[in-house]
Amino acid sequence: MELLVRLLQFIAKIIYAIVYPLLNFLLPRKGPSTIPPIRNQLVTLPLVEVVKLMRQRKLKSEDLVKAYVERIKEVEPHINALVQDRFANALEDAIRADGLIAKATDEQLPALFSRYTLLGVPFTVKECCGVKGMPIRVGSRQRAHLTSPEHGAVVSTLVAAGGIPLLVSITAEYCFGIESNPATQARCLNPHDSGRTPGGSSGGEGALNGAGASLFGIGSDIGGSIRIPALFNGVFGHKPTGGLTSIEGHFPGSKDADCQQYLALGPITRFGRDLGLLMQVIAGKNAEKLDLLTPVNTKDIKIFYAFGFDGLNGFLHSSPVYEMKLSILKALKFFENRGCKIEKASMKAFKHSVEVTFSCVGLLQDFPYLINSSNPNKVREHLIEFAKALFGKSEYTKEAIYFDILRRTHAFMKKESLHKYKAEVETLKTELAQMLGPNGVLFFPTFHVPALHHNTSTLALWSIDYTMIFNILGFPATHIPMGHDGNGLPVGFQVVAAPYKDKLGIQIAGELESAFGGWVIPTPHDLQPLERS
Repeated sequence: MELLVRLLQFIAKIIYAIVYPLLNFLLPRKGPSTIPPIRNQLVTLPLVEVVKLMRQRKLKSEDLVKAYVERIKEVEPHINALVQDRFANALEDAIRADGLIAKATDEQLPALFSRYTLLGVPFTVKECCGVKGMPIRVGSRQRAHLTSPEHGAVVSTLVAAGGIPLLVSITAEYCFGIESNPATQARCLNPHDSGRTPGGSSGGEGALNGAGASLFGIGSDIGGSIRIPALFNGVFGHKPTGGLTSIEGHFPGSKDADCQQYLALGPITRFGRDLGLLMQVIAGKNAEKLDLLTPVNTKDIKIFYAFGFDGLNGFLHSSPVYEMKLSILKALKFFENRGCKIEKASMKAFKHSVEVTFSCVGLLQDFPYLINSSNPNKVREHLIEFAKALFGKSEYTKEAIYFDILRRTHAFMKKESLHKYKAEVETLKTELAQMLGPNGVLFFPTFHVPALHHNTSTLALWSIDYTMIFNILGFPATHIPMGHDGNGLPVGFQVVAAPYKDKLGIQIAGELESAFGGWVIPTPHDLQPLERS
């Protein structure tokens, strides 16, 4: 354990323990959400229902795309999630999709949808994932002129399946941060409380899905960047097994084999029941590794749980608030009643979780830095820029500079220590895989509090290894919303499974969605469900 690193963590914990309740007192959530209620029933349908209705010729892609375009325009003034849209092109794509369906005979229709699983289905994309001809500035003024020359690999897979990108959404600068407050435009706002962040770095996708303005979104995750926004916005988010989804076309990125494992692209969605279909498509040629089509009997899933890390490491972390722990307890009770075996997990092996996560990221080769210059004293330069950013005088954001400083200083560790901590990864992988086995999952906090207040993430960043440790290990993790706290903010937790056992977390998500309601709606609507056959 590194003394300086842990001292900084402890100081941040003490300060945040004072700041968070103080801000809750000074800046309470005032009244209901400002997000308009959903008025179009089409926006209430999960993906699996959309595909079914399209196959039955009871729903047109053009109508669905128009419904989502209208919803996005309605909520955008309240959340600031949009970087750039392609609404006109999306409508043209929808009309083409409807034409293909209209031309197909009843006998040809199954083959058409077998080839194009998501034919005519609109979706949204985190800007850094790459949509051809769209901005890929990733919150940076230095990249403000850049557009993506091609679709990123995952977006290309979805488009090949018939999906229709609607827009690219806001992200933290360089994806460095758990707030989405880029240098290039106004910060993104949480649909449940505009005084709080939707998270990062997939904050735009979290806010759009939380506001009911996306059927599903594509995000990326190297340290919780899918799961933390999913938590803050009350939706589902899945970080796949390491290396399962291609990161080609993603910025920032690296050819480093470790980066291919740590960084994953995956879905953010309001509907847990859609995760299986989405992963079947997103995984592409690797889908067979997931064996998603083979059912699992829920009572055969063994559930381990923990409310955080153990021992001194647990003490140095900010402990999850009561509502976060309660969300795990409610889920445990539900599955215990369904015959699942429940066991408290020992997290003693994770005593160096902070050191391991920062060491592994610090050792990435060719992963870009935010600030590059010829200045020999780069740390001093970064500190000056950080001080300027605190007063709004830097061309960079303070959150991204802070993360850059941690990388430049190797998280205040000696360089030789990085390799020592990275060597622990294989031991941790082995121990966790042995504990979980082929049918085990771990219920674990996604973060220690609900949505953060704006401009407070630098204090809370030290809790990032609640999620990031599973990126480093390459284990799949699914965030599941479990209602809200007393302030009306979403709470929930993540479900971790062994590599390529993504379907266990996905199944748990579907079960809990049915039992507890899933998506936390900012402003309830009173629409009646469409008649279905």
